[in-house]
Amino acid sequence: MFLQEAGTLTALSPHTSTRENLRSFLCFVVQDGEGSLEYEGKTYELKTGDCVFIDCRKRYSHSTGNIIIKNNINNKGNTDRNNTGINSNNINSTGSDNQQSNEIEEIKELNENSKLWSLVWCHFYGSALSSVYDKYKERGGRPVFHLNQTSEITEMLNQIFEIAGSSDYIRDMKINTLLCQLLEHLMVYSWNPENVTRSKKRLELDAVKSYLDMHYMEKITLEALADQYFIDKFYLSKIFKERYGMTVISYVEEKRITEVKRLLRFSSMNIEEISGVTGYGDANYLSRRFKKIEGMTPGEYRRKWQGRG
Repeated sequence: MFLQEAGTLTALSPHTSTRENLRSFLCFVVQDGEGSLEYEGKTYELKTGDCVFIDCRKRYSHSTGNIIIKNNINNKGNTDRNNTGINSNNINSTGSDNQQSNEIEEIKELNENSKLWSLVWCHFYGSALSSVYDKYKERGGRPVFHLNQTSEITEMLNQIFEIAGSSDYIRDMKINTLLCQLLEHLMVYSWNPENVTRSKKRLELDAVKSYLDMHYMEKITLEALADQYFIDKFYLSKIFKERYGMTVISYVEEKRITEVKRLLRFSSMNIEEISGVTGYGDANYLSRRFKKIEGMTPGEYRRKWQGRG
C-alpha cells in the first residue's frame, strides 16, 4: 500500500468538498466539532469521535458549517462548483416574501452556531484494497462509525502525516506498516454481524461452493450446476474463477484428488474402491489424472507415505 495524501485540518470558516472518481480510499477522524458526509445516496451527520472510511472512486461530499437547503429557495449565487452548502453570503433569492427572508435568517443563525471541525486524514491505495474494502463491508463495516476511544486510529493517522513529511530513508516502508495497522484496526471495528449485507453474487457463490464441498464425489457438470442455481453457466464460470482462482471443474477435481490422497494414506482401500467413492468411477482414469497432477502414480504415493510411517 502507498500513501497519496495525508493531513490535518482545522476549519476556520464553513466549507464543502465534493470529489469523485479518485483512485484512493479515505480515512479521517473528527477530532473536534461537527459536519456531514454525503456518500452512496446517504447523508451522515458527523461529530467528535466519528471515523470515516470510504471508497473515493464513488462520489462523496463532506462539509462543516454549511446548511444544505431542501426547499424552494432559488440559489443563483456565484458559488464554488464544489460547494453544495448554502450560507448567507451566497444566497441570491428571487423572492422577497417574509418566508424566504426568515429561512435565510435561520440559515445565518445555524451557520453561526455550528461548531467547525478539526480532522486528521489520509488518502491511500494499494492493489488489494478493493477486496479489503469488500471484506470490510461484508463484516458489517459502515462508511461512518463512532469510536468511544479514537486515540489508536488518530495516533496512526498523525504518525503517517509526520513520517510522510520526514526525510527518513525507510519512510515508505514505515508508512506501509502504519497503513496495514490502520486497516487492521478498521477491520476490527467493522465487525457488526447485525449489519452484514452480502451481495447476491457472494450468496450465489457460497451456495455453489457449499454444494460442491458436499457432492464433489458425484457427477457434476457446469450446465447442471448453473440450472440448479438459476445462473447462466458462463456467468457462473466467470464469477467462480474470479473468487476462487480456478474453474468449477478444477475445484471439483482438487477436492477429489485431496480425498484420494487421504484415502491412500489412511485407509486400506484399493485404487478401484477409491475411484468409486471419489467420483472418478474408473481406476485407470484416476491413475492417469493422479499422475498428471501429483507427478506419481497412486501406488507410488501410497508407498511413499507408508515408508514414512
